[in-house]
Amino acid sequence: MTTKINATQIPADLRQTLDRVRAATVVIGQGDPEPYMRLWSRADDVTLFGAWGPCKRGWDELSQTFRWVATRFRGGELSCEEVTVNVTDDLAYTVGYEQGAMVVDGSEPQPMCIRVTQIYRKEADDWRLVHRHGDFAPTDQSAGKLA
Repeated sequence: MTTKINATQIPADLRQTLDRVRAATVVIGQGDPEPYMRLWSRADDVTLFGAWGPCKRGWDELSQTFRWVATRFRGGELSCEEVTVNVTDDLAYTVGYEQGAMVVDGSEPQPMCIRVTQIYRKEADDWRLVHRHGDFAPTDQSAGKLA
C-alpha cells in the first residue's frame, strides 16, 4: 500500500537519494550530466518523458539524452522542490518543481519552471531512478474561476 508521507517520515535511505538527485540536478544545469546519470537504474525499462521533448526508453537512449541536455545548460540558478513523496517497500515517487533562471543554449539567464514526476525503484539496497516526466508548467487557467 502506498502512503502519502511528510518529509520527516521519508526513510533515511530514500531521503539520501533525494538529496543526491537534487544536487545532481543542479550540476546537470551547470553542464555536467555524470552525477545525475549515476543515480539511474541501468535496466531496460527506464523511461524519460523530457521537458525538452525527448521520450526515450532504455539506458542507452537515456544516457545519450542526458548528455545532450547537459550541453544546453551553462549556468544559472536552479532549485528543486518535492511537493509530494510517496513510498512503498521497493517503489517511490516524487512530484515537484525544478525552477530558477537558467542559461540555455547561450542565452541570457531566463526563467524556467519544470513540473517533475520521478519514479524510484529499490535495487540492491539502493534507490534508483527509473522514470522521469518533466514539462514546462503552463499558466493556471482556472485562477479566479473556481467556486
